[in-house]
Amino acid sequence: MPETDRRSLSRQSCGLIGKSPALRRITAMLGKVAHTDCTVLILGESGTGKEVIAQCLHRHSARHDGPFVAINCGAIPKELMESELFGHEKGAFTGALATRKGRFELAQGGTIFLDEIGEMSPQMQVKLLRVLQERRFERVGGTQSFPANVRVLAATHRNLEERIRDGSFREDLYYRLNVFPVEIPPLRDRGGDVRLLFHHFLQRLEERGYSPVMLSERSMAALDAYPWPGNVRELQNLAERLTILHGGEQLDVADLPARFRASVAESAEEERQSLAAIWSEPVTFLPEGPFDLKQHLEGIEKDLLLKAMAACDQVVAHAAQRLGLRRTTLVEKLKKYALASPREYSS
Repeated sequence: MPETDRRSLSRQSCGLIGKSPALRRITAMLGKVAHTDCTVLILGESGTGKEVIAQCLHRHSARHDGPFVAINCGAIPKELMESELFGHEKGAFTGALATRKGRFELAQGGTIFLDEIGEMSPQMQVKLLRVLQERRFERVGGTQSFPANVRVLAATHRNLEERIRDGSFREDLYYRLNVFPVEIPPLRDRGGDVRLLFHHFLQRLEERGYSPVMLSERSMAALDAYPWPGNVRELQNLAERLTILHGGEQLDVADLPARFRASVAESAEEERQSLAAIWSEPVTFLPEGPFDLKQHLEGIEKDLLLKAMAACDQVVAHAAQRLGLRRTTLVEKLKKYALASPREYSS
């Protein structure tokens, strides 16, 4: 790929929405590997956008004019997987009424994306390994050998090293696939991206003719506090649900599903416990004359936050645990008092 095309890779051109340090790091990695023909293993929890990353790599590769062919290895019965990947000849098995091309053949000159590679059966892993080694394949029931002129991208939400230890994934195949690993961060570790993504999904729904929905600041804070086990996909589903149910309305926390209201209640309880901890400390002196009680308490809180961050080497997650707070609650407090740099919020 020409150098100018390589530089054009951006979060927008990849379909990645957000400005968090974690997302910037991923974009930088993609910019280095996209123009190569290197095999890439995309790792991450379900719903983080692994196929979006795969499509980005294809669009910015030298094979961008070729096909992008995806297959979910966990959705195909194991007895049909070989035919799906490599095709079959007429009469190769019962029901094979005509010759059929497989995904590798359909992807010639382009990219094949093997999604959920961790679900592939051990027998198919052996056959895939051979194709990756020899760069050739045969249709089921055939003898003609075809070149595998494809770039291979694979993805999984599984821990493949654990699956190697329990004997369900081949170590040699793992090293064939894990040439350039890219780990997609979960949404809960992409501080600030929740709001950008949510507004992006609302805008797309509005473009499809839906009436816009508006969320109060308290509602958005509830989304920030939620851990998002379903990641970006869960956030997209929430945007669509709220737009269908409440299009054109202004929503508060009470209008959100129960799991989001619970996250707000939990944050409020943590705040209460934090203040209780401060009041439990003996007050050694009372300032002379009138004084600003709120400012005085904020000073105590800031001092405790600084001490916790220093004791935990500026790692937010560890400091939050030391203070008995959720990580997101501590981040908001650090932002409120401007006590840490944006880079440190991602620690």
